[in-house]
This record gives sequence, C-alpha cells and structure tokens, in this order.
Amino acid sequence: QVQLVESGGGLVQAGGSLRLSCAASGRTFPTYVMNWFRQAPGKEREFVARICWGDACTYYADSVKGRFTISRDNAKITVYLQMDRLKPEDTAVYYCAATRDISYGMDYWGKGTLVTVSS
Repeated sequence: QVQLVESGGGLVQAGGSLRLSCAASGRTFPTYVMNWFRQAPGKEREFVARICWGDACTYYADSVKGRFTISRDNAKITVYLQMDRLKPEDTAVYYCAATRDISYGMDYWGKGTLVTVSS
C-alpha cells in the first residue's frame, strides 16, 4: 500500500514559479513510476509528467515541456514538480499518482493540491 500526499500549491502570478512535493509512504516506493496529473475547472484530468523508478526516463506533456521539471528523491520518498514560467492555463488541481506498470493505469492517487496562476 502506498499513500501519497501533495503539498506546495498556492497562488502565483503568471511567469512565476512553484515547486510541488508529493510525499509517499511505503518501502516499495523506489520501484514505482511516479506521475503528476492535473485537472482544471470544467476539464478532464490530464497527464503532466512522469519519472521512472531509476530516473532513467522522464516524460512531459507538450504543454509543460521546457517549463516543468519532475524529479524524485528515493531516500526521502518524495517526488517533486518544479514549475517555472507559469501561465494562467496551468491553473488546476495537481495530483500525484503512482503505478508499477503504466499499461494498467495508476495504482494510487493523492488528494491533490491547488495551483492558481493569476494573469
């Protein structure tokens, strides 16, 4: 069982930065593929970024590529999302999710943290 708790959301002006954290429990954390998703008001949840267990790979949605950076600290059992050059369209609830195999979807979800970017 893995529990995920996000933090770091808040209000920021366009062009600013925020760093989200996702604290995970569970000894098997290093083996999970960690992901960030987001859901804007009135829209469906969408993929944002992913990092593999061995840091061998990272993936980003086109909409955030070059602006967001995902990283993980297996010793601290935490995954981060550094968000730079934020835009109003980045406003959403951001969710952390973990899976052993992305082919089968996400195994665990956090409750989310709200990011609001003002213009």
